[in-house]
Amino acid sequence: MSLTEQAIERIRQLIKDGTLHPGARLPPEQDLAAELGLSRNLLREAVRSLVTTRVLEVRRGDGTFVTSLKPELLLEGVGLAVEMMRGDDLLEITEVRRLFEPVATGVAALRITADQLAEVARHLDAMIAAHDDVEMLNHHDDAFHRAVFEATGNRSLCALLAGIAGRTLRARVWRGLVEGNAADRTIAEHAAIYRALADGDAPLAQAAALMHVNTTETWLRENLGPSLPEPALAPLRRSS
Repeated sequence: MSLTEQAIERIRQLIKDGTLHPGARLPPEQDLAAELGLSRNLLREAVRSLVTTRVLEVRRGDGTFVTSLKPELLLEGVGLAVEMMRGDDLLEITEVRRLFEPVATGVAALRITADQLAEVARHLDAMIAAHDDVEMLNHHDDAFHRAVFEATGNRSLCALLAGIAGRTLRARVWRGLVEGNAADRTIAEHAAIYRALADGDAPLAQAAALMHVNTTETWLRENLGPSLPEPALAPLRRSS
């Protein structure tokens, strides 16, 4: 490891072993540098890196603190990394979405509350109203899925999928602009997901989400080129 990476790892170790807990303030720069055996410049580089990854935060005039370390904060970096991907990488991200999102939708069907279901319905209604506005339709498409992810109650899964969905949103807008019946098909697929959620039917919700994501993936393969192997769809598991 480089010296900066070693410095980063030393600070992370203080957090992992509980010496610095979530919300804790870091010791003064001079004291921490001496404790870790680092130069102050090297310590500053390590702190800057950990601020970027949301492990630390700088509060002007108050010092540097460990963040809450909540999954939704730490996993924000997934979305930033995904934003940089191009070409074949987009197909890989869509494949990851296909592997995770249907299962998450099935979990949501078992856990969704009346208020959360109403939020999903609100975005579905907005999609229908925005039928001829590709940008707005896809805005509510993205919000629809985020509401479903929230219903799982799993913050890590929600943050991970939200980061992935943000990258595929542009591809869905692209598809809406070039494919004539994309809006009708998209709305119908979301309506099927909503009905399964409303019925609390996890296998059906998983199947509806799988069909929906597969539609996008198939279209991307046809338009970006079949450089990845064709997907092998995993069998659906019925909840006991």
